Amino acid sequence: MFQNKAKTVAEYLRALPDDRRKVVSAVRAMVKRHIPKGYREEMNWGAITYAIPLSRYPDTYNGQPLCYVALSATKNHYSLYLMGAYGDSAQAAELRAAFKAAGQKLDMGKSCLRFKSADDLPLEDIGRLIAAITPEAYIARYESVKRKPGARRAKG
Repeated sequence: MFQNKAKTVAEYLRALPDDRRKVVSAVRAMVKRHIPKGYREEMNWGAITYAIPLSRYPDTYNGQPLCYVALSATKNHYSLYLMGAYGDSAQAAELRAAFKAAGQKLDMGKSCLRFKSADDLPLEDIGRLIAAITPEAYIARYESVKRKPGARRAKG
């Protein structure tokens, strides 16, 4: 697997081969055009992330900034993590419909949208979905589903 140990987004991009940098840069530009104010672009988990900083919301389950979108280049494909579509069935349905309307194949796990080139994505539709969830709304959604202190997980 391609593993980039960059500490900054600029370092991350410089470490990519030209052809891969071009794809990541195109998708990154779309994200940056649409990301609501209040999310911060940074490196985390070996990916470019757009997250709510800990200074704004420190109560996360893993002590890391609350990630909303992430973008990375792996060995065989690119990944765009869309936590809005993961946590909202209506957004997930809109994403599926956008791919179908564009005649493109959706290759997605729970939050990870895999693609081989920026042309594989309905970029403006994805941008519209990214723009739809403000940090305040994302925090409210996160708090509504996060595990309550002292709660036990069901076994089975």
